[in-house]
Amino acid sequence: MYDPKIDIPRAKEQIEKREKHLEAVLGCIVGGAVGDALGYPVEFMSEKAIKEKYGPKGITEYELDRKTGKALISDDTQMSMFTAVGVMVGDTRSSMRGVGSSPCINAGQAYMDWLKTQNSTYEEMKDHPRGYGNGCISWLCDVPELYSRRAPGNTCLSQLNAYAHGVHYSSDFIAEHVNDSKGCGGIMRVAPFAVYYEPDREMIAMEGAQIAAVTHGHPLGYMPAAVLTHIINTIIYHRENKSLKDIVTEAMEVCSKLFRGTRHLDELVELVNAAVVLAENDKPDSANIKLLGEGWVAEETLAIAIYCALRYQDDFTAGVVAAVNHNGDSDSTGAVTGNILGAWLGGSGIDDYWVENLELKDVIMELGVDLCHGCIMEEGSCYEDPDWIRKYIRMRWKTEDDVDTKLSGFPDLHRMNMALREENTERRILNSYEEWIEVADESDKELIRKIEVAHSNAFEGISEGMSEEEAEKLERKLSKKYEARGIYVLPQTF
Repeated sequence: MYDPKIDIPRAKEQIEKREKHLEAVLGCIVGGAVGDALGYPVEFMSEKAIKEKYGPKGITEYELDRKTGKALISDDTQMSMFTAVGVMVGDTRSSMRGVGSSPCINAGQAYMDWLKTQNSTYEEMKDHPRGYGNGCISWLCDVPELYSRRAPGNTCLSQLNAYAHGVHYSSDFIAEHVNDSKGCGGIMRVAPFAVYYEPDREMIAMEGAQIAAVTHGHPLGYMPAAVLTHIINTIIYHRENKSLKDIVTEAMEVCSKLFRGTRHLDELVELVNAAVVLAENDKPDSANIKLLGEGWVAEETLAIAIYCALRYQDDFTAGVVAAVNHNGDSDSTGAVTGNILGAWLGGSGIDDYWVENLELKDVIMELGVDLCHGCIMEEGSCYEDPDWIRKYIRMRWKTEDDVDTKLSGFPDLHRMNMALREENTERRILNSYEEWIEVADESDKELIRKIEVAHSNAFEGISEGMSEEEAEKLERKLSKKYEARGIYVLPQTF
């Protein structure tokens, strides 16, 4: 039963509780993108070539794209963004419908949307249906800049293409063992999941491994993702008076227990221990990092990131610069280092220069704010958030009437969001097309029935009647009419 006197204060309390973590969450998400963008231009260059081009200190500032004037992100940040949306769509579905599935399933579905951005153009996809089944679940499919190939990993592309062509899609990717790849394409994208959930760090670590295992089946492809997930989650939600070294040690202990008996665990433990020891010596970074590897595989990416984060735990810039100037996968080691240091130092610990010149900074920060707040709406509650409904239920970035507001730096976004949420307390959310038909005008009832049938046919693979694309266009048009009356309808495909 709707009760504004209970629902609205409870929603505000939840928002305020999560709000205290905003600085760390934004730092983690933006920091990862910064490290990625710094390292992307030198990803395939040797250390010698980097220093020949950029000077004896290597690359220490962005190489800006001549066309856009921005520091371009790579596939690492692209896939991290889709991780974020997949996790939040799944959590929203659970909150609003009671239909839950594991985060790795929802992230995997979002990766299929990312695959579409790599195989299609924005013009081809802008009117693609939204929703589970044959549609997209990611509002990121509405962002034109993401339709760019930025050196995507072969393993990610090949495994996702295999799913797209009918290969069995598991609910336990670790057990399924989809391939024997231990590349860093899994660990580079798990940070958004790590910042989203607070309780049960062992479960969160294991699910981080599952998210990596969607495309990378070797134990050294997914175990490092569990370690990283535990580190980031602990920094944000369970930091207390722990040192960063303590947090790394704890993560290794937990993951050693979770994966006891798993092949190659000893190799991971040995390499991370080496990173911790090396971070405390006085030798040059180039010499130390060479002992840890090049970062093309996940355990080396993790080790290099831990080394750089521990060595420069009070200096974000020094940490990401060290992480990208080596022989190897500079954007991935930069991204993971940026995730850790960004969470540790918070958004205020990242110089404005790095944020101002970052490609898609507004979208990345929007995701960070959403990850911090989470889905506050619940089934049966009168509290609702129109922005959240649009992005994580209707799966659209903007409506035609939206104003394209630009963000800069790390603004006080939560006050804007709170104001938006307070303005919309008397609206009504309908959970099915049947409920919509009950309140609809007589002239619209038959159209709504046709929309429902079209979505059902598309889900079952039946090709007759109205197409799903036509149904979605009609549904969007009708939805605007009823939203003006304060009535929101959860799509059946949600």
